[in-house]
Amino acid sequence: MNYPFRRTCREVAGLILAREDRALNFTERLSIRIHFLVCKACPNFAQEVQTMRRALDGWKNYRNNDEE
Repeated sequence: MNYPFRRTCREVAGLILAREDRALNFTERLSIRIHFLVCKACPNFAQEVQTMRRALDGWKNYRNNDEE
C-alpha cells in the first residue's frame, strides 16, 4: 500500500534542505509535520539547519558591515 504522506528520514532531510531553496507544496509540508510526530531525530536536524541559517545570515551581515 502506498502512503503519500509517509516519508523516510532521508526523504524528510531532503525536504528540510530543499525548503531552504524553494517553497514546499502542501503535501511536502504536511508529510514533514506527520513525520515529526513519530521521529525525534528529524526535528533536531531541522533545528540544526535553522541554526546554521541564522549563523550564516549573521556572518553575511557582519561581513557587509565590516566592508562599509
